[in-house]
Amino acid sequence: MKVVEKVQFLAYNPGVTPREGGLPGLDVLKNVISSINLFGIIAVVGALAISALVWAWGHHSGGHQAEANGKKGTVVAAGCALLLGAANGIVAFFSAMGTQVH
Repeated sequence: MKVVEKVQFLAYNPGVTPREGGLPGLDVLKNVISSINLFGIIAVVGALAISALVWAWGHHSGGHQAEANGKKGTVVAAGCALLLGAANGIVAFFSAMGTQVH
């Protein structure tokens, strides 16, 4: 194989794949990320409760702006909860899709 062909082959297939256990501290990093995800979920629960209260207060007091903001906050909090809960699945899906690219 010529040098140019070797460089082209390396550009198309560098031979790098994810490997678990390659670096020290991987378990600590997983625990940190899991804790961040937990804090995010707890924050979303608080945001959902506050948004629902603002929505109810706006509805019963006739404050249309407060009601609209409460609705927006509720939808955003629900979307964040969905994304936080599905984070592992989303990353796994796109990682699997990425392995199929040639």
